Amino acid sequence: MRMFAMGLIPVILLSACTTREPIIKGEPSRELSTPYTLKSGGFAPPLQQGLVINHADLWFNFDFKRHVLFGSATLKLDSERPRRTLSVDLDTRYKVENVWINGEPVPAGNIKNPDGQLLITPQHAVAFPLTIKIDYFGQPRKPPNPPWDGGVMWTQTPNGDPWVATAVQGEGCDLFWPCIDQPFGEPRQADIHITVPTNLVAASNGNLVKVTEQKTAKTYHWKTSSAVNTYGIALNIGPYETLTSRFRSIYNNAYPLVYYYLPEVNPQGAEALFNELPDMLTFFERVIGPYPFPQEKVGVVQTPHKGMEHQTINAYGNNYEKDEYGFDWLMQHELAHEWFGNQMTNTNWDHMWLHEGLGTYMQPLYAQYLHGDVAYMAYLNKIRKNISNKAPVVSGMPRSEKEVYNSQNGPGLDLYYKGAWIMHTLRGLVGDEVFFDIVKELVYDTTEPRPGNFSPVYRDTEDFIRIANKHYGESLDWFFDVYLFQNALPRLNVSRSKTTLNLSWTVPQAMPFPMPVDVRINGEVRTLDLTQPKSLVINPEDVIVVDPQSKLLRFEQRYEDIKKQ
Repeated sequence: MRMFAMGLIPVILLSACTTREPIIKGEPSRELSTPYTLKSGGFAPPLQQGLVINHADLWFNFDFKRHVLFGSATLKLDSERPRRTLSVDLDTRYKVENVWINGEPVPAGNIKNPDGQLLITPQHAVAFPLTIKIDYFGQPRKPPNPPWDGGVMWTQTPNGDPWVATAVQGEGCDLFWPCIDQPFGEPRQADIHITVPTNLVAASNGNLVKVTEQKTAKTYHWKTSSAVNTYGIALNIGPYETLTSRFRSIYNNAYPLVYYYLPEVNPQGAEALFNELPDMLTFFERVIGPYPFPQEKVGVVQTPHKGMEHQTINAYGNNYEKDEYGFDWLMQHELAHEWFGNQMTNTNWDHMWLHEGLGTYMQPLYAQYLHGDVAYMAYLNKIRKNISNKAPVVSGMPRSEKEVYNSQNGPGLDLYYKGAWIMHTLRGLVGDEVFFDIVKELVYDTTEPRPGNFSPVYRDTEDFIRIANKHYGESLDWFFDVYLFQNALPRLNVSRSKTTLNLSWTVPQAMPFPMPVDVRINGEVRTLDLTQPKSLVINPEDVIVVDPQSKLLRFEQRYEDIKKQ
């Protein structure tokens, strides 16, 4: 049956119980997504460089039986220079039915999508800003291994109801809506309309404006008031129920908390997870700063995949498992990305360590907040053995998501584990006050953030280094040159005789590395300047521990031995 959705072109909606075959004119143009579509980020096409999406108005409808998505996207675009041809990204699996520019239809011959870069040439010269509307439909890519290898998941709940979720970080937003598949392509605002059968709920980003009831369906209208991460726009559909409350923050503002969960799957676990959120939020606000999107919500939704940092509607599928530190690490990690990824977004995937390194560091930091230094160090030790050092954390070139997550030619999981240890070592070097001022300015562009006095920011590695140098009061370039821009770890050489303790650094390519080293001798800690090799006079019976607080990320054979097992 045909449904008219709020004045848009007709689209098809089939409820889960509908048996009538849909009427679909035409077919999606390809069965497989192209390499261009499956690449997210990297070098931006010239036609997209400098292009801004001021607003995205997105409409989604579904044939749940055939796994077809029907979409309509109206994008308000701006640019500092005129363009003869417009370019946005959309998977070639979709058939583009119609395109309008400023309300004027574009002839079909002027619309090309050879490889996933949708090329639209207006009949007449147009000036920016302009509005482009694209109607399309097709069978989205199904994720082979969600959320790491993404797409649109068409699953069922244990009770047999449709359960649909998007997870597209790796391959990008163009898997289900026309976008600029680059970190800089964030829509500054978005309206998201999702039409589903009456027995289902559609959860998405921002605020729920209204639910429009129809005979056999209802349309959920979500609205974001802040720039929204491109891969953070998410569709979540299922027979959800909600847990809701209002959180009063330490900044004395209040905002909603909501968890969309499946009542048939461990409702006690859902309640327990929801009850963890206030403590997590209080930790982040005390240690980092205000929750970035209080005008919207803190949202969590149960998904058939593990989890993803979808802005204000974090995906969660960790089966309510707590670790030995007493909290759900995955929920805490995804929530961390509201600060590191959504409020502060990297300019290019080459700087993804800013998202994942800081996001991962929040787990040992939370363990320390809850249980003290033993938990902090135990957590850091657990992740230390996973550092591979096969490639630099930062290449210095624009990279795609696939390139940085490649564990052979890119940093891979070092984005997480080495990134977290770099933060730990930096904190040990500069001290807590300077370290957290660096993080605050990175995230908020101020060291005194308050609700309402900041907006989302873009950052890269050079921004982080610049901010760190500013707050430390002298250059830390040597620190980042060693830890970020080449892969091998520095070696701390320690040798002891009856009367002498000798210490020195061996650094790849003989790079400068004036890292001080703590030494504890018979309980007394001394900090040694190791800009040059150092020798200390000792006694044979002295009890000596080098780097007693494990501040230093350095080569240690014990971790290499574990890798061989």
